[in-house]
Amino acid sequence: MSLKVSLFGITRDIVGTSVIELPAPAPATVGELLAEMRKQYPALGELRSCAVAVNNEYAAHDHPLRTVDEIALIPPVAGG
Repeated sequence: MSLKVSLFGITRDIVGTSVIELPAPAPATVGELLAEMRKQYPALGELRSCAVAVNNEYAAHDHPLRTVDEIALIPPVAGG
C-alpha cells in the first residue's frame, strides 16, 4: 500500500515532480509522512514551514492517513 502526495511550489521543485507515492507505514500519520519525506528529500527540512492538507483540509501532525486520502504538501507562500 502507498500514499499518493501532490506537491506544489518549492516542494515540487525540490522533489522534481508534482506527485509522488510513498510506502504507507501502519499506522501512518501526517507527522510520520513529513519525517519520511524529509529523510528522502533533505531540502524539504530546510523550509521554514510546510502545511499538509488531507482531503482538502489542513491536517495536524497526529492526523491519521489512509491510502484513499487525497494528500497535498503546501509550501509557505508570500504575497503582496
